[in-house]
Amino acid sequence: MIKIAVSGATGRMGRMIIEAVLAAEDAQLFAAVTAPGAEGIGQDAAAFLGKSTGVVITDDLSSIVGADVLIDFTRPEATLSYLPFCAEHGIGMVIGTTGFDAQGRACIEETAQKIPVVFAPNMSVAVNAAFCLIEKAAALLKDYDCEIVEMHHKHKVDAPSGTALEMGRRVAKAREQRFEDVAVLSREGHTGERKPGTIGFAALRGGDVVGDHTVIFAGVGERIEITHKSGSRASYAQGAVTAARFILKRKNGLFSMADVLGLS
Repeated sequence: MIKIAVSGATGRMGRMIIEAVLAAEDAQLFAAVTAPGAEGIGQDAAAFLGKSTGVVITDDLSSIVGADVLIDFTRPEATLSYLPFCAEHGIGMVIGTTGFDAQGRACIEETAQKIPVVFAPNMSVAVNAAFCLIEKAAALLKDYDCEIVEMHHKHKVDAPSGTALEMGRRVAKAREQRFEDVAVLSREGHTGERKPGTIGFAALRGGDVVGDHTVIFAGVGERIEITHKSGSRASYAQGAVTAARFILKRKNGLFSMADVLGLS
């Protein structure tokens, strides 16, 4: 039985993960933590489901000591505070948080030398299948213009999304480009003509959209679009639990969902 702690336990994603853990026959909800002052502290972690688990939501990080894995879908500043604690106590991490800068990503890589870490911008099986398709299309259509459009709910705080950026990295990798050299993250004003070989991004925000992503390869007289649309966060939560199972068999190392799913 894998003992799983969940951070951001009072958020939308945290609740989906808790539900997925409770539904898994081989998993135990060990702890549920949230930010200091958050609503729900002191309540049962499954109260939103009308269930009782005996696990109380807390802002005390020491409550996760003894867990096998911490599943973390929060914000970069929170994740970075969990990294040294988990490393100290030998707790693996599944990180679905997005919006890290280069320094934050370096901290994750350093921590992975001590504990196993699965770090992925999107843990959906279908999205990771889309990543593979995008790489193949990018390699075949090297001279086609590539644009990436994503839309998320109005509460999302980072843009472009981590999934969109990963899609762009996959395109650049397939074309043997350095992503930082070809990514155009926004356009405004008199931009001039599109520079050949670049990868453009557009980020839309509104309503309760869980996550839509489209990669467009546009040529002369034709285009190919690869689209993934999420109607629920359930697939992300189930992927996170799958990643937790994967971590249980590792001592340390940085892994992606491609590693977890055997796609790499």
